[in-house]
Formats: sequence, structure tokens, C-alpha cells
Amino acid sequence: MPPPPTKPHLNPPLLLLGSLRSSQPLPPSRPRSGRLSSSPGRPPRAVVSVSSESAAAASTSSADTSAALRELCAHGELQQALWLLESSPEPPDEDAYVALFHLCEWRRAAEHGLRACGHADAAHGTFGLRLGNAMLSMLVRFGETWHAWKVFAKMPERDVFSWNVMVGGYGKAGFLEEALDLYHRMLWAGARPDVYTFPCVLRSCGGVPDLTMGREVHAHVLRFGLGVEVDVLNALVTMYAKCGDVEAARKVFDGMSLTDCISWNAMIAGHFENHECEAGLELFLHMLEDEVEPNLMTITSVTVASGLLSDLDFAKEIHALAVKRGFATDVAFCNSLIQMYSSLGRMGEACTVFSRMETRDAMSWTAMISGYEKNGFPDKALEVYALMEVNNVSPDDVTVASALAACASLGRLDVGIKLHELATSKGFIRYIVVANALVEMYAKSKIIEKAIEVFKYMPDKDVISWSSMIAGFCFNHKNFEALYYFRHMLADVKPNSVTFIAALAACAATGSLRCGKEIHAHVLRQGIASEGYVPNALLDLYVKCGQTGYAWAQFGAHGTKDVVSWNIMLAGFVAHGHGDIALSFFNEMLETGEHPDEVTFVALLCGCSRAGMVSQGWELFHSMTEKYSIVPNLKHYACMVDLLSRVGRLTEGYNFINRMPITPDAAVWGALLNGCRIHRNIELGELAAKIVLELEPNDAGYHVLLSDLYADAGMWAEVSKVRKTMRVKGLEHDYGCSWVEVKGAIHAFLTDDESHPQIKEINDVLDGIYERMKASGFAPVESYSLEDKEVSKDDVLCGHSERLAVAFGLINTTPGTSICVTKNQYTCESCHGILRMISKIVRREITVRDTKEFHHFRDGSCSCGGSG
Repeated sequence: MPPPPTKPHLNPPLLLLGSLRSSQPLPPSRPRSGRLSSSPGRPPRAVVSVSSESAAAASTSSADTSAALRELCAHGELQQALWLLESSPEPPDEDAYVALFHLCEWRRAAEHGLRACGHADAAHGTFGLRLGNAMLSMLVRFGETWHAWKVFAKMPERDVFSWNVMVGGYGKAGFLEEALDLYHRMLWAGARPDVYTFPCVLRSCGGVPDLTMGREVHAHVLRFGLGVEVDVLNALVTMYAKCGDVEAARKVFDGMSLTDCISWNAMIAGHFENHECEAGLELFLHMLEDEVEPNLMTITSVTVASGLLSDLDFAKEIHALAVKRGFATDVAFCNSLIQMYSSLGRMGEACTVFSRMETRDAMSWTAMISGYEKNGFPDKALEVYALMEVNNVSPDDVTVASALAACASLGRLDVGIKLHELATSKGFIRYIVVANALVEMYAKSKIIEKAIEVFKYMPDKDVISWSSMIAGFCFNHKNFEALYYFRHMLADVKPNSVTFIAALAACAATGSLRCGKEIHAHVLRQGIASEGYVPNALLDLYVKCGQTGYAWAQFGAHGTKDVVSWNIMLAGFVAHGHGDIALSFFNEMLETGEHPDEVTFVALLCGCSRAGMVSQGWELFHSMTEKYSIVPNLKHYACMVDLLSRVGRLTEGYNFINRMPITPDAAVWGALLNGCRIHRNIELGELAAKIVLELEPNDAGYHVLLSDLYADAGMWAEVSKVRKTMRVKGLEHDYGCSWVEVKGAIHAFLTDDESHPQIKEINDVLDGIYERMKASGFAPVESYSLEDKEVSKDDVLCGHSERLAVAFGLINTTPGTSICVTKNQYTCESCHGILRMISKIVRREITVRDTKEFHHFRDGSCSCGGSG
């Protein structure tokens, strides 16, 4: 029964504290206009023939109106009865009204019933018990809670039926807390609950859920001697299960002297709802042993639950049992079969069930769409959704949410926007499952502003809403915004493991070590430090923040290590320039029995490239297919080209590209171009650049790389052409940005940014350092421009923002404190030399993590071995 137009502003039962016979409580909401009318209507155009007695009754004087009305109702002549009621000058007696209300309720004629109620309301100042109860029963059946409340208020006398109808009506309309309050007022009014009262009250307790109230009602059940009634005990089992106390539910169930199918269904479903699938299925088998015949509800819930056990054989046995019991053609059962096979990843079987269904409802289509999406076939999900539209089946909120999830996976913003419009027009946007799917879809489509807009206007936000928003910021490289939202979330919603993983990723990206440690503490307090990907997220945090000690401790504490754990550590060794240690660590990984994957070899080949270990790189590359049956992808080929190009084996690298079994991408040719820049091979470099710029014509980095190739060779006319092309295309590289954490706060510095409050002090510190460096014979590059001739590609892409971050750290930390900076671009040769000298002058350890690797500066040297 749908709720009334608006929720009551005043708790209705509180109005009954005074005299229950004379009180006139306020209604819970305003009525819909025009539904209650006491004005007489016209007689129906087509009058259905009735017996001669009925016709005579209809034409009698007003004194016999009641008898005539009862006669018409007895013959089911609702339209004539209503016309007689509204055309008679005098109102009928109570029995006639009761007969008319019973007929309206039986016919489910809501419009006629409301007109009759309007007539009775105008004719009576109060309602007698029998008349009031008949009106209450009808109105609650029609979902007219507001009108029922108005009738209830005009009843001087109320019995247990009156209260039961109101308590049940409020519960069914979704006003659960109000229903429970009405139950309390019922007790205070002296009405004794009966066998019909408690199921209504217990359903409301389970719906809130309110275990404390449920236990109180259980005590009332025993007090009033109804502890042996099957319907009441069934309601108790359901209430305890929905409140999460399965043990109490089972205790009630086991203590029942008489059970029916509903009892078994309630207990079996209670196990399923509390994620105790094995216990629920075991109870189902006991049900069959006790020769209790399962009904459709039993079979449907058991079928869905069996799909969660990852046991295909058992699931097929349940399928066979259901067919044997005669449920094979039922739509609800077929829907549960689709869900079961989808849960098991068997979309072929799910599709077979779907195709054989003679009748399908919206849930059938939704089950297929959701199944395809969750099993990694988002394209199939959208195909089924398109067929659903062709078949004119109206989607529900779950359908829209599943289709939006498929759009997010495929990047189908066009379909996602149409689904957004559909959700808005149908009112689905108010459902949290749809709003959450929209946030994720827009975030993954890199339209973060729309995701924020949807999130902002959500009436309710749960942990999935916040997690989607935080992960969306990380996906769009807005890590500071992610951490800002995370801190706001803590005040309202308890994070889960998914939230923490996203927040840790934001900390890792910005080098926010202190914030990451705080999140680690939250994780430990919630007891989820070993849940899902959380251990690896913590490991990634410490590796990317350069905290090798913490990383080793986390790696050692991680009991069950998977290949991702090993890969994170391998990538850390490579980033720190320890290619040899990475190879040793890889051998240790193999000794534990862990099987490497594609990511493992990307890290290893990258380490070999930076360390110049050509023979080891070739050995690893060949072992991928020969020993581990891993087919190399474009990243592996790019690493090999980079490995050969860095050591000057350019022709070998070029030939390697030409022999590739897959078409090389821009990254592969870019690796060769970079090698040509390093070794100043103009001819091969121009060839590589021509192909790269055909593949990625609007990539500023490759244009600058070609410009740098010409600049190193003194070909300034060519440099000018490249830069002119960049200006014509409007290509701009991202501004350099560096972050430094000081006293728990993250400070960001952009290239040439003069907005920081301490910028004067920062520049003064840098100027002082530059002077000391010049005095020692080192002249740093202090500015750059695309028009400068003698400027390298790294200078152009660097931006020198890390200098500002380091200087800020020197000003705001005590002497001897190490400084850690994270940078979103490369560290140029000039900055590398400056930071190396700063570490020597101020005698501090300085760590800079750029997009290539870690640089640990100490006493004038760097861990990468570069001299600057």
C-alpha cells in the first residue's frame, strides 16, 4: 500500500493521550483535492437491469432509502447504489453505509468508496464502531491512510479491530515508527491485543529495524498468552531475522510445537538475509525430510541463495528439484534461476532460461542486464537493455542502475545521459541505488562536475555514495578533493574497505604520509586491515611515499600475499633505482610458489631498462612465453625498445619494432624516439617521430621530445617549426605541480605560482642558494620558455615546482628533518643538480618522487646515480 501524499508532521498517536472518546487528532497529511465530495452525482447513463424488487426499492420514499440501498448492495449494483445514496435527501442508516463500504472494498472501487466516505463524513459528526470499522477497513485497503486517520479521529468508541487496522495500515504504508507508537497508545487505551495485532507490530519492528522494541513486543506476546499461535510465532521469527538476531529467530522456530510452510520460509529466508546460506540450505533439506511441501516462495529464495555458494552441481540439483515440483514455468522462479546462474558466472545457462520463458516481466530483463554487467559483459548488458526498450517493457530503478553501471564500464556517456533523463522523468533519481550509479558513471566518464552535481542533490547518502565520489576524484586525478570529501564523510557515515582503499590511493598519489597513517589507524580500529585489497593499498601507500621500512613491515604483516603484493614491492624497488634488488626479489617470489603475471614483467623489464641490464631483460622477455605462458603486450614491447634504445642499440630496437607480432603504438615508437634523443640519432629519430605524431597528433610531450632532439643537434630552424606547430594546434603541457607535507598538512606549488603566502621567503631562500651555487661554479636554470633555444625537453616539462616545495620545507621544518616532495612530472637535469647541491649545503635528506622514479638526495649525491 503506497504511503499518503506527505508524511505526518505530528506523531499521530501522541494526540490520543487525552480523552480517547472526545479527542479530535490532526490528520497525518493533506488529502488529495477533489476525492471526498458530498454533492449528489448524476445517475449512470447505462443502468444495469435488476430484479423487479430492486427497481421498486429504488423508487420508494426516502424512508425506505436504507432498505433499497442494502438491496442494491446485496445484488452488487454499486453504481446504482452510489447514485441512490447521493440523490436521496436523507442519509441512510448505518447498516446501509456498512453494506456499501463492504461492496466498495470487495470490488476494490476506490473512487466510489471515497465518494461514499465523503457523503458519510458530511452526514455524521461522529462514526459508530461498526460504521467506523467498515470505513477504516476499506480506506486502509485502498492505501488512503490520511482519510483512514480522519475517520479514526471521529470514532468515540474503538475496539481492537479499529486499532489493528490502523497499526497495520501505517505499517504497510511505510510509517513504521508511527505504527509502533500507535501500538503503545493502544495498550495505554486499555485495548487488549489479539492474534492479528502482533504480526502487524512485529513486521514494523523488523522493518525499522528495532530489536529492542521487538523483544518488548515478544514479552507482550507471552504476557497476553499468544505464545502458541503459529501466525504470531512466524512473525517473531521474521522480526528477529530482519533485526539480525538469527540465533533468537532459530530459538523461536525450534520451540514451535506446530509449524507450517510459512514458518520454514521465514527461518530459511532469515538465514539467507543474514548471509548464512549454508545454514539456510541445510534447513531447507530438513524441511524436505519432514515432508513439508515447499511453495513458490521457498523454492525462489532457495534458488537465489544456492547461487551464492559457488557450487554449480548443487545449484543444478535445486533447479531439477524445482522443475520436479512443478515450478518450471513460473515467472518468479525463472527470474530466481537467472539470478542463480548469474551469481555462478554461468551466463550461458541464464540466457537459456531467459530465452525459454513464455512470459517475462521487468525483473526478468533486469536480472539479465545485471548478470551480464556483474560478470564483465557490459556490452551484452546494454544490448539486452536495448531489446527491453524494443519490447516496450518499462524499466525499474534496479534496471536503470544496472544499465548505468554498464555505461560506466564502457564509457558510454551517450547512453548514460539518456538513462539519467529517464531516471529523472520516472522519479528514479530519488532512489539511492540510481544516484550512486550516476555518480560512478559520470566519474568514470571524466565528467566529474556532473558527478558532484548528482551527489550534491542526493537526499540521502550511504557509504557507497561517498566511496563512489572519493574514488571518482581519484580517477580524475583530483586527489586533494578526494581527501577533503573523505574527511567530511567521517562526520556522517562510517567508511568501509572500499572507501579506505580510495582514500589511501589519494594519499599515495600526493605523498600524504601522515594522512595515510591516520587512515591506517582507522583501518586497524575497524578491524579490516586484512580485508580485500586494503593490505595492498597500505603497502602501495608506503612504497609510493618512499617509506621502505613501513613498506617492509606491512609486507611482512600481510599474511596471505598475492601477486599484487609482490608486484607493488617490485615496482617500489624499480622506482628507487634498485633493479638488481628487484630481480632478487622476483626470484624470492618464485620460490614461494607465486605465479607472476603481466604486471610483474612490466616492472622487471622497466627495472632492467633503467639499470642498463640488457641480457637480463632479454632473458625475462623470453621467459614470459616460454616458461610462464604470458603473451607480451604493448607495455612489454615498449619496455624492451626502451631497454635497447637507452644503451644505444637503436637499430636493434628499430628492427625489434618491425618484428613485433602486434601493431606498435605511440608508446613503443616514443621509446625509440627518446633513445634517438639521448644518442642524437637524427635520421632514425625523425622516422620514429613521424610515426608517433601520426598516432598521437595532439600529444604535447612527443612534440617537445622531437623539439629536444633537434635542439641537442643545434637544428634551431627545425626546433622553431615544431614549436610553431604546437602553438597552431594549441598544445599545452600540464603545469608542473609539487606537493610537500609539513606538520600533517599538504602544500601544493604550481609552476611560477606566486600566490603562496610565504612566496617571498621561499624566493629569498632559493636566491640565497642560487648565489652560493654560482659561487661554487654551478649556474642553475632559473626560468624557461618555449622560445628559449638552449632548453631541454625535461626543462620544458619540469616546471621547477619542486624547488618551491623544497624551499618551503626548509623554512617550516626544524634543521635535520628530511623533506619529501611528490611531483606530477619529470625532474629536469637543472632541478636535479640544484636539489643535489641543496642537500649538501643544508645537510638534509631530500626525497623527490616524480613520474619516473624516486630521487633520494643526500650529501650532494642522488640514489639514481645522476650527477646533474
